[in-house]
Amino acid sequence: AAEGEEDEEDEEEYDEERSLLGHGEGVKQLKTPTRLPTLLGDERAIGVAASGLFSLALSADGAVWSWGCGGPGELGHGDKEDQWQPKKIEALAGQRVV
Repeated sequence: AAEGEEDEEDEEEYDEERSLLGHGEGVKQLKTPTRLPTLLGDERAIGVAASGLFSLALSADGAVWSWGCGGPGELGHGDKEDQWQPKKIEALAGQRVV
């Protein structure tokens, strides 16, 4: 198959496996707005950013949390693993994040 065709097949397979970010693996549809089941530990989120593939949250104490598609290390956890619920980015611990 041509290179473009392979990319399209990969995207279709990926779309079929996607879950709703933050609601756990396998959750594909919710009929009403639903609070995320996992909080950021005991921390309060003061900012959130989202894309089609991953989300980030900044907690009141300056910790950064990410979840979504790991891709080529996009979540900041030092691996390519998908995270379906918020996970603190340890590499930013002790850094001033605003």
